[in-house]
Amino acid sequence: MSSIAVCPGSFDPITYGHVDIIRRGAKVFDKVYVVVLNNSAKNPLFTVEERISLIKEVTKDIPNVIVDEFSGLLVEYAKSVKANAIIRGLRAVSDFEYEMQITSMNRVLNEDIETFFIMTNNQYSFLSSSIVKEVAKYNGDISTLVPPIVEKELQKKFLLK
Repeated sequence: MSSIAVCPGSFDPITYGHVDIIRRGAKVFDKVYVVVLNNSAKNPLFTVEERISLIKEVTKDIPNVIVDEFSGLLVEYAKSVKANAIIRGLRAVSDFEYEMQITSMNRVLNEDIETFFIMTNNQYSFLSSSIVKEVAKYNGDISTLVPPIVEKELQKKFLLK
């Protein structure tokens, strides 16, 4: 039986912190679905299609990564792709309480799907998509925070605004 994991997120935009978690997860699992949350309650900078395109571009060298989108319950998506695991990245202790609540609810919804937490690389422990967007908005240097294609697309977005 192959091990299949789902790595969910809004990825608005994908950062080097996300890429680090995806790469490390792909070393452990046979297949990793990186899934973009399509949440109509949020007001993302990038469309779902743009986020998927960026993720595909920055993970194209990881052969066991599949990029997709979902809305609704994550455990239902995981079940639909026969995943037995969810990968979540943790940056700091402050992430843990929220992630524990989500994991506990997912466990109630489907006890066959395990959640695996991967601690982010220390160099990305402060990094979030929100911070990247804020720095990019004011034309700050984000070259060490996101892949070049993402930096270019952020610059385009903020030039238009």
